[in-house]
Amino acid sequence: MDWNLKESVRARMKIMVKRLLRQYGYPPDMQSLAIELVLEQAKVFTEFEVETRHS
Repeated sequence: MDWNLKESVRARMKIMVKRLLRQYGYPPDMQSLAIELVLEQAKVFTEFEVETRHS
């Protein structure tokens, strides 16, 4: 998945992560950093999966 082209996917993931952080009492001032970290981890994981399946 090309994360740059799938902005709608990133937007939905941001909403889902934000809801989970709020649900589990994550500090509001740290949420944006945590959301970006989760999205970056998902991107790296997806790239790794694509590479290992094509090898």
